[in-house]
Parts: sequence; C-alpha cells; structure tokens
Amino acid sequence: MATSASITSTYAGEKAAGYISAALLSGNTIAKGGLTIRPNIKYKEVVKRLELDEIVKDGTCDFQDTSNLVITENILEPKEFQVNLELCKQSFRSDWDAIQMGYSAHDNLAPNFQSYLISHVAAKVATKTEQVIWGGADGNEGEFDGFATLLAADAGHTGDLKITGEAITAGNVIDELGKVVDAIPAALYGREDLCIYIPQNVYRAYVRSLGGFGAQGLGANGYNAQGNNQSFGDLMFDGVKLFVANGLPSNAMIAATKDNLHFGTGLMNDQNLVKVLDMADLDGSQNVRFVMRYTAAVQYAIVEEIVSYGLGL
Repeated sequence: MATSASITSTYAGEKAAGYISAALLSGNTIAKGGLTIRPNIKYKEVVKRLELDEIVKDGTCDFQDTSNLVITENILEPKEFQVNLELCKQSFRSDWDAIQMGYSAHDNLAPNFQSYLISHVAAKVATKTEQVIWGGADGNEGEFDGFATLLAADAGHTGDLKITGEAITAGNVIDELGKVVDAIPAALYGREDLCIYIPQNVYRAYVRSLGGFGAQGLGANGYNAQGNNQSFGDLMFDGVKLFVANGLPSNAMIAATKDNLHFGTGLMNDQNLVKVLDMADLDGSQNVRFVMRYTAAVQYAIVEEIVSYGLGL
C-alpha cells in the first residue's frame, strides 16, 4: 500500500517552485562535533577504559611494579534503522508540478519534488537521531538507548554526579548551572573539551539572565549594559563551555568531555543517502519508493566522569 500523499497546493504557473514543511530541530550534536564519532562499525566496537592506581612510589635499587592496571569496557553496538516510503505518481498528475513529470503516460515524479523529499527525509532522520542520542530508549520503535537511558541503568552513576533537577528559569539558572560545575571532578575541570550540554530552554534562560536582574554582578542593565538586547556566540559558565544540544529534554543537563561520549555508526553518509526507486520497470506499477537504511548508537567510556542534572534518574 502506497504512503498516503495528500496534496493541497494551488497552481501558480509553470515556473512556480519551492516546497515548505514543518520546521525541523537541527541535529546539531553531531554536526557541531559534540561527540566522538566512531564510524565504520559493521557489528559492534569495544570502548575500552584503562585505570591505574597510585603509580609513583619511593625509589629503590630493584624493579618493582608500582601500579595495578585494570582494563574494563563498554560495548558500542549500532542498531539498524530504515525509512521506507512509497508514493503513487497518480497523486501528482493533478498537482501544479504535473508538467515536470512529462507528457507520457509513463511519467516520472517531478524532479524538484523528488529532490525536496530526499532532503526532507534526511533532515527528519537527523532530527530523530538528535533526540534519540540524549533521551532514546531501545524499546521504542526507531530508537536506541540514549545517554539518559544508559546512565539510568548504570549503578556507577550515583552520588554527587547525579543531581536532582528542577524547572529552569532566568531567575534560578545561575544557581542550577553552578550545581553542575561544582559536581565536575577536579581532574576534568579546565579540560579543553569539557562541556555542559544544555537544552534550548536552559540556554534561553541563561541568556535572559544576562539581561540583568541587579544580581550576579551584572547590574540592572545586564551584561555589557545591553539589557535584553543580547547577542552571543559560544557561551561559557564558570570557565566551562556550554554546548546547546537540541535533543536534550527541557531542564536536563550533562557535563562531560567530548572524548567520553561516543556516537557509533556504519557510514556517516548513510544518514544522508536516500535511494529513489521507480517501480514501473520492476512491477509495472506507478509507485515510487524512497529507501534509507543506516545504523546508530551511543555509549560512554567512564561513567565516573559524567555529571547529570534533571534526567529523571
């Protein structure tokens, strides 16, 4: 059965072009290098963790082992996903793109719609992947376990590293971000790739807080005396980079180094590759199929070096 194609467009001349669709959440965690990418995983890959105890000892004349080496591992096993769409060309013959399909009874899908649909499918996949990276659950259709799910199942994620969250506002965002920074292990603080991953609502609250409340030393007119006329690029908090991860649930935060968070897949290009198959020559039908297949999963290496806030754990 073909995918339902409901057309509500209006004829506006042969040169009319351009399609619009609902806005998509940018898959920015991967696009902006927020994770360590591990491509070309055919089945699974081991994320190894190496630990040494105190290695410096008093000197002697003899060779003596000065430490115990422990190697543990987490498994990164990308899960297979697919996108399958089937459209009937009859649905487009009465549409304003009909002429682009050709005049023959054996017509083709309009090229500009075909190009648009390919890019739209790829963008939808990027949006879904962004959301699943952070909050996905393998038991849900089209999802793998995201970082929140992995942390919830990890007994090592406990104590001060797991912070109970609350609704973030411009009035409390400074204090709540401070809780995350205070919980970051001393060995990580100051690392170049250390980030606090925040959702859009926390970012907006922080920017608004910089507009000025006569607190935190900003004064009533806010940062740079600009009030709410703020314009920022990359923001930091207490010396730690803030990374806006669009897929993070509202009021949730994660502090970690980028080299501790891993995204695994087969080929990165698979998530942008859509195959278009005209079925006319194969089964005589008037259907066109859109096919995408890809693999994806996430994993971390050292749970003791991750701080979570408000993940509902």
